[in-house]
Amino acid sequence: MVERLRAQGILNERVLEVMGRIPRHGFIEEQLWDQAYANHPLPIDEGQTISQPYIVALMTEALELQETDRVLEIGTGSGYQTAILAGLAATVYTVERSRALYESARRRLEGVGYSNVYYKLGDGTLGWEEFSPYEAIIATGAAPNVPPALLRQLGEGGRMILPVGDRQVQRLWWIQRHGEERNQRELCYCSFLPLVGKEGWPEEERTRHH
Repeated sequence: MVERLRAQGILNERVLEVMGRIPRHGFIEEQLWDQAYANHPLPIDEGQTISQPYIVALMTEALELQETDRVLEIGTGSGYQTAILAGLAATVYTVERSRALYESARRRLEGVGYSNVYYKLGDGTLGWEEFSPYEAIIATGAAPNVPPALLRQLGEGGRMILPVGDRQVQRLWWIQRHGEERNQRELCYCSFLPLVGKEGWPEEERTRHH
């Protein structure tokens, strides 16, 4: 998997090293283990998915994480992306709206010894203001627009990666905050499940289009 990621243009050796030592199969159901390291998304509980390794690597690399950074993750999901962030940054604050996913990811990550992750059950589109500002923010669900709460919680010079678009196709944006201004660039087209919440998609939209 790591060699394939390198061939696809992922060059950050810290990201590749961490992804090389975190067992992706540990975050999915046993019957899917034969596909664990293939480059495509896989289903997890609650109708959600674990993203394909290339997208995980691309988003993580684009965050430009330092060992001293505090990261806000929107959408804990299986906990796989959380584990990668925890291996690269000082602290990870992760928010998940599904109680089932929140509980299983927390149990899984605490069970293998991650002590620099803090968990919250709630609306990720509102971020986690208590511990802001953050050096990096990553969202693993697609929003119709950049949630204002997340922009407010991004520190000076901080980087944010999130998919923005409609329910089928989005653009993955890299955003950096400079005072009241922001630099942004498009990384690629992508397709994530909707980010449901007050500053994302309403619940009934997800149900109707899922």
